[in-house]
Amino acid sequence: MKCDKVKSEKLDWISDNPFYTSRLAFSVGRRCRSSSIKDVAKELHLDWKTVKNLEKQYMQEQIRRVFGKIRPKVIGIDEIAVKKGHEYRIVVSDLEKHVPVWFGGKDRSEESMDEFYHHIGKKASKNIRLTVMDMWKAFERSAKKNTPQAAILYDKFHVMRHLSEALDKIRKQEYTRLSGKDRKYIKGQKYILLSNRENLTLDGKASLKTLLTANKRLNTAYMLKESFGQLWSYQTEGWARRFFDNWKNSLKWQRIEPYDKFTKLIERHWDGIAAYSKPENKVSLGFVEGLNNKIRVFQRRAYGLKDEEYLRLKVLTSMLKEI
Repeated sequence: MKCDKVKSEKLDWISDNPFYTSRLAFSVGRRCRSSSIKDVAKELHLDWKTVKNLEKQYMQEQIRRVFGKIRPKVIGIDEIAVKKGHEYRIVVSDLEKHVPVWFGGKDRSEESMDEFYHHIGKKASKNIRLTVMDMWKAFERSAKKNTPQAAILYDKFHVMRHLSEALDKIRKQEYTRLSGKDRKYIKGQKYILLSNRENLTLDGKASLKTLLTANKRLNTAYMLKESFGQLWSYQTEGWARRFFDNWKNSLKWQRIEPYDKFTKLIERHWDGIAAYSKPENKVSLGFVEGLNNKIRVFQRRAYGLKDEEYLRLKVLTSMLKEI
């Protein structure tokens, strides 16, 4: 019997773009993990739009192979800026598997955060036992509403960021208070003062020592900031509380107003900070910060691209192994 219809057959080795093989798409995708689309396009003599589409196919396959039903027990919530003008998207990560599992929302509002819980469903939401976040009220309200059984833990890096901001205010106050040659030790030293000491070069450490020797108030504030990180080392809430009370008492008579405001912030959010002292809540708090650093890298690399689906795929595959 004669058939006049044209039929097509799907071949596994052909990519979504019929002019290229899946093998090439995967090769392009692996190359784009460390290079910009523009550089890969130039290297392979391809149009940049073709390279981007091949990379998207690669990332979609990565997600298909790894993601089943999302059922995380410990999640980390953070936001990333996608445009200038305070436009944000929310990133949710599985802190036990160390992978981002959701990217979405229209901003960092409670309604946008609710979208994640609706996405995974009520059954999976009940499976969450711990939520790690910054002190943003909208995230907290959404978590308490959708996962009332889960403990809330405030991320150490966001807490320490508030303390660094307080230290920088003290630096500015000292610069304003002083005059003449006394100012020269403070001018241009923001990076030196706020960086971790182990990350500084030998010259940086020498500059920091000179600054702290020259200004007693900044020296006191710096030492207090450095010691505060010890709070996350305690195994019981009682010992953590004793440390914080002693740290707070050491502020008396120091006239360090920005630190006084910081202690009030900690008092208001104490339960979410002390939660880390419980053995079951000892999770890797550095993962979210590491993910954010990685996101900033490929955002700079993809500067000018306005394809949000591409950004979503980049975020969700940023911690996955290559295929």
